[in-house]
Amino acid sequence: MLEHVELFFKSIFIDNMVFAVFLGMCSYLAVSKKVATAVGLGAAVIFVLAVTVPMNWLLDKYLLQDGALVWLGPEYADYNLSFLSFILFIATIATMVQLVEIVVEKFSPSLYNSLGIFLPLIAVNCAILGGSLFMQAREIETLGLAFNYGVSSGIGWFLAILAIAAIREKIRYSNVPAPLRGLGITFIITGLMGIGFQSFGGMLTGGGEEAEEANEQVNQVSQPEKVTPVKEVIVEKNEEIDEKVISYNDVNK
Repeated sequence: MLEHVELFFKSIFIDNMVFAVFLGMCSYLAVSKKVATAVGLGAAVIFVLAVTVPMNWLLDKYLLQDGALVWLGPEYADYNLSFLSFILFIATIATMVQLVEIVVEKFSPSLYNSLGIFLPLIAVNCAILGGSLFMQAREIETLGLAFNYGVSSGIGWFLAILAIAAIREKIRYSNVPAPLRGLGITFIITGLMGIGFQSFGGMLTGGGEEAEEANEQVNQVSQPEKVTPVKEVIVEKNEEIDEKVISYNDVNK
């Protein structure tokens, strides 16, 4: 359970698709003029990532990895189809995007018209493909974690486009310098938000043996060894001298 919670918050805040790796910037900038449009596209991205990342995990686990075809028989254990990853991942993504496009056009024609060409372009949105490729590169172990990663990555992208859309609606009424109006001020705000999201980097770094060792080293440095007072040293030396004098006198007697 802890692993799921950690992956969820890390994917949203620390490894945010927009502010950490700057994926999906085209639709992020183009469809973030209105909050309503941004919410629609963000929800579509969450759905596509939530479906395609687990599906591509299954493809990678049972078809593409080195030795993944062993379930067909021992003679297939040496097969490696990882070179087909891009083709199969994109095919899966394109299929789901077509499904989303059909559903949006059916139930929300106004949103479909406002999104325009950017709705089918989700298929080539690098944030969508990046979710599957990051899942593969990080070797996510279970289907549940893959689903968690897809949903949380989508939520991170959704929060990013929702935040910039809300800010862009507000700055319409602000006195922005002429050279910075439009994409200029949007890039600046995106950079500042990216810096802000980087501050979440230490949110999940606590705990573990390495942290405990580091704390022990700090404690050792901050607590120096106890120094014996000079008076105690003198008293000990005098006692040693007295003992030696007494033993010398006993020998002479």
